[in-house]
Amino acid sequence: MIAVIDYGAGNLRSVVNAISRLGYEPKITSDQAEVLSAQAVILPGVGAAADGMANLKKRRLVGAIRRLIDENKPFLGVCLGLQVLLSSTEEDGGQECLGIIPGRVRKLPLEGKDLKIPHMGWNQVKQKISHPIFEGVPDEANFYFVHSYYAEPEDKSLVAGETDYGISFCSVLARGNLVATQFHPEKSGDIGLKIYDNFIKLALGARAGRN
Repeated sequence: MIAVIDYGAGNLRSVVNAISRLGYEPKITSDQAEVLSAQAVILPGVGAAADGMANLKKRRLVGAIRRLIDENKPFLGVCLGLQVLLSSTEEDGGQECLGIIPGRVRKLPLEGKDLKIPHMGWNQVKQKISHPIFEGVPDEANFYFVHSYYAEPEDKSLVAGETDYGISFCSVLARGNLVATQFHPEKSGDIGLKIYDNFIKLALGARAGRN
């Protein structure tokens, strides 16, 4: 089963539709047992990390997410699903996050620059490492972003991809079977679908073409 975690963060339907286009049947769930038994888990989302954490706690999903990542099960975080993985966020004066990846979520520092917050639209991802998530994806390909904050992991070796917007920030994070993107693959056309396809094939151990 491919589990798409429902924690009230929105954008679930777009993710499910994208994965369904690849020939898979994802399941939206907030059930701990289903999340832990899934072959692949996706945590999408838009909005504030503090609200996302509150919703994860309300649904009692914090422990399940920490456990499956600790067990190195395939996990993909998208946008807010990346940010909540870190230790804390600057939003709302400072809030604790999942603490899975040591680091902090910071606001894009665009004061005095001819740029707008949120960072919204297409931008390039520069691949920093060779990783299966990038298979068939050209370096510096364009993906769709919508965010005002960015993840700053303490361990820079976990930064698999970077994007420039006023500063250079982590747009893809990877550690073992954990992958997370600041951009939205489901809003990024065929190249975004390739990211989902690569993740699912990595999770399922398949290397064949799309179903």
